[in-house]
Amino acid sequence: MACYRLDGQASNSGQAVIPSEWYWAIFTVIAAAAQTLRNAAQRQVTGAAGVFGATLVRFLYGLPFAVLFFAAIVSVHGLPPEPDAAFWAWTVFGAVLQIVATGLLLAAMNERNFAVAIAYSRTEPVQIAIFGLIVLGDPLTLLLAVAILAATLGVLCLSWPKSGMKLETRPVVLGILAGSAFAMSAIGFRAAVQELDAPFTLAATTMLLTALIIQSILMTGFMLWRDRTGLSAVASAWKISLMAGAAGATATQLWFFAFALESAARVRTLGVIEILFAQIVSARLLREGATARELIGIALVIVGVVVVLNA
Repeated sequence: MACYRLDGQASNSGQAVIPSEWYWAIFTVIAAAAQTLRNAAQRQVTGAAGVFGATLVRFLYGLPFAVLFFAAIVSVHGLPPEPDAAFWAWTVFGAVLQIVATGLLLAAMNERNFAVAIAYSRTEPVQIAIFGLIVLGDPLTLLLAVAILAATLGVLCLSWPKSGMKLETRPVVLGILAGSAFAMSAIGFRAAVQELDAPFTLAATTMLLTALIIQSILMTGFMLWRDRTGLSAVASAWKISLMAGAAGATATQLWFFAFALESAARVRTLGVIEILFAQIVSARLLREGATARELIGIALVIVGVVVVLNA
């Protein structure tokens, strides 16, 4: 019986077909799952280390894993070409905004339900579609617009307060601002990876390592200046921090792979599947229930995911 390789060519290896046009989707779904684990781990660090400490965890403890990823990819493709000024500018832009976005998201998590905090930040696809169209010229088709609308309505349902709860302004603002910062960060990283003339795996891994070095230096320096107690707490909580770092580096690496292959709007719209994973974490690990409205939101998110895969 004829089988196929990853590129769709005939093969006798017995391996299943994975068309190359689906690589970005596979990377995105796995990245969303890893990111959910990272968020849950970071949330546990926040109590002892504060928002700044939990933000540092993502970058500092992710750095060793980024070095391993880079070494593995370089062993296959060789060293990347020397980055140009545009690569550095876009990488710094994305790295700084990712720091801001992570801090805002963790602050939002401290205000409300874990899954709902994620939902606020996932208003990002609408913003990223606009930024991507204006900055990078990424196309916005009718089907993609429908997917973004459905997913956004879903996250709004998820972010609506439960019965008897007031809609507090602070977590809403923090979540939406986190989404904006994540959107602009994604645009920066997609632009950076396109600037490096190398195979997409090498370009993405180079950018990951570069970004984490920048972020670790900035955040460590800031905490030495403003929050040495939080820095000590980050060191003490090394076990859970290492888990957060591993999950975070893996998630970011896969996000960058996806950005190298597909528009940021399409990647991030599919990425709202993270909300489904967050609901599982909330229900199973953190013992936080879901309302009927949140279930409707989940259904709309699923609709958005299905449509974006067919856009």
